[in-house]
Amino acid sequence: MNDAAPAEVLALQGALSFETVPGVLAESARYAERPDLPERLTIDFAAITAVDSSAVALLLEWRRVAQRRGKTLVFVNLPANLLALAKLYGVSELIQTALA
Repeated sequence: MNDAAPAEVLALQGALSFETVPGVLAESARYAERPDLPERLTIDFAAITAVDSSAVALLLEWRRVAQRRGKTLVFVNLPANLLALAKLYGVSELIQTALA
């Protein structure tokens, strides 16, 4: 019998910037406290319209939370400019996920 919660996909939209990230972080913290948190969460960035360096910090924080909770976190459709910022800061290997 498998009691693991099913995987979920969270589709983000709009800008991830210094103005919006605090709200996204607060909302994601509430989500992470769910008792039925899935074992695997995919976050889809296809509808993200703009990013700045705060988006990199957000992804790193999400990785820390997932690791602390023993969950798998997958980022998909990451914008090229977000990947470029992560590479510039030397954290791209922490943001990208190996393909399964």
